[in-house]
Amino acid sequence: MKVLGICGSPRKQGNTDILLERALEGAASAGADTGKIVLDELDISPCGEEEYYKVNDEGFSVVDDDIHKVFRGIMAADALVLASPVFFGSLSAQTKTMIDRFQCVWLAKEILHKDVFVKRIKGAFICVEATDREDFFENSRSIVRHFFATANIAYAEDLLCGGVDAKGKVLDRPECLEKAFDMGRNLAEAPSAEDKS
Repeated sequence: MKVLGICGSPRKQGNTDILLERALEGAASAGADTGKIVLDELDISPCGEEEYYKVNDEGFSVVDDDIHKVFRGIMAADALVLASPVFFGSLSAQTKTMIDRFQCVWLAKEILHKDVFVKRIKGAFICVEATDREDFFENSRSIVRHFFATANIAYAEDLLCGGVDAKGKVLDRPECLEKAFDMGRNLAEAPSAEDKS
């Protein structure tokens, strides 16, 4: 069992990263092999015009940058935990840029009728914001649901942790830490990719 974490926060060891690490610890406690991609450490360009009408032979982007590390990572995984802070009522730029680059996958799937992510995997979403605005969480969650559907990922569960701003503040929220750990363990233990969206 391989559980991949993708961190969309630009702040190293911040609240989003802490919760993602807890989820990966939970997965490891259930015997999973875990890995992590930090989007801020990758060179990923915004979606360009060519990605709206052209894909490579695999159905991936024709642009040769680090998005291919994300494609390969998800393809090799059995479960995914995507984690992002809320910026201006939505996902971080790093997370949204990554998602936009899956336009090629949507094109391959919906227009060219070519399955790219054949294996259905389980997915979970961690979202952190300084306020407690439900509409910010819902906007972020809606984008992630569409992303998961495009990449053949079953939306299994999410953790929406509000009211944390200062770096490390989430360490004062044991209920969020516990839920993140349980999320990872659930992903590693669940027998199938059941969509709860």
